[in-house]
Amino acid sequence: MTAILLIAVFAAGGAAGTPAISEQAQSEDFYNRVRASGTGYFEVGSSVVDKRIGLEYYSFIYGEGDLEMDSRSGVSTRAANLQGDLGGGPVPLNLLDDLKISYSGETPMVGTKSIHSKAFYGGIGAKVEERFEVTEMEGAQTTYFASTDPSSHTKDPGEAAALRGASPAHLVGMDLSTSFTGTWESDYRWHKIFYKDMKEHHTFSGVFDVQRTLRFSESPNSDPFNGLWS
Repeated sequence: MTAILLIAVFAAGGAAGTPAISEQAQSEDFYNRVRASGTGYFEVGSSVVDKRIGLEYYSFIYGEGDLEMDSRSGVSTRAANLQGDLGGGPVPLNLLDDLKISYSGETPMVGTKSIHSKAFYGGIGAKVEERFEVTEMEGAQTTYFASTDPSSHTKDPGEAAALRGASPAHLVGMDLSTSFTGTWESDYRWHKIFYKDMKEHHTFSGVFDVQRTLRFSESPNSDPFNGLWS
């Protein structure tokens, strides 16, 4: 078995960066929790497209074998309603998806996941894509996204500054810790028309342990590294 540790943090900051998206007056929220344990055929999928927060998110897994899964996901157009701990305490997010999964079967389990901060709708143009086909897997994955300004609803300058200072927007991340037999691939890209194009690709095929921390960040207010380099 081969163990791989990946840390990828792409960051930009300063006043010239992409501003956080102003939140709508009406909050729209979604929460889903699924726990499953058994043997047989399964499909698990989700899709979120919301132009108002610059988000496109897709996830789909299917297989036939022994499965244990604990999944919870939340999406909110008001970031203060969805708090996630990314290692430095709770922060306001617009999407948070936690998945713990164990699978074993003669038929491979196949999965795909994609998250995109759409520049055309006020995002930063960062995109992460992941694919796998495995006969055995144990792992945990957290996907997160922040794009809106949580101070949009206050007129108090001090409160607004505090809310902006706690916000990681803009942030796109997908962290993973997994052991598997099979093939796992991922592609990351940060594209801004005329002046930025960053790409990275990984493929592991065989028997592997993989740990990955991946974050795209563009914010003058927060530290995306969160001690990752210490």
